[in-house]
Amino acid sequence: MVAAMTASPIADGTDLPYRPCVGITLISRAGLVFIGRRRADAGPEHVADGRAWQMPQGGIDAGEDPEAAALRELYEETSVAAGSVVRLGETEGWLSYDLPPDVLKQAWRGRYRGQTQKWFAFGFLGSDDEIDVTSPGKGAFKSEFDRWRWEPMAGLPDLIVPFKRPVYEGVVAAFAGLTSWRPPQ
Repeated sequence: MVAAMTASPIADGTDLPYRPCVGITLISRAGLVFIGRRRADAGPEHVADGRAWQMPQGGIDAGEDPEAAALRELYEETSVAAGSVVRLGETEGWLSYDLPPDVLKQAWRGRYRGQTQKWFAFGFLGSDDEIDVTSPGKGAFKSEFDRWRWEPMAGLPDLIVPFKRPVYEGVVAAFAGLTSWRPPQ
């Protein structure tokens, strides 16, 4: 006798955990925010409908402090070292997004329903020539971006894939007052 195949009781992924991550808002002295354009081969969770721009973000390793993870991810994606930034703030809580059903099966081998992110704002003390997204960490890390630019904070939600837009709106609301930061004297 052959057993009947049944679909997963929750096909929308709500039975899956969120992937714990950090996000980084890097703010220039001019009050603009770093954004990188995800490589075309970055996958459907990052690139859709021409909205391939995002701020650095990445997973938190087991036992890793979220702020340490943010500094590590910043370096791995942009080559900006911890000594070139000053901490300006962090989101009060965690911001989460769910992957759309068509992306859910493709991203992270179907292990997560989306991400929950702790966001940090850093003021950039370095110069633009320190930023290297095509060969981050002098080539030690795989490039996730193929271009970068500085962007006004208010425009960031329009540049991200639609399902991440509420997170970016939350980041903008949390950090909008930090665009007038000034380097310590």
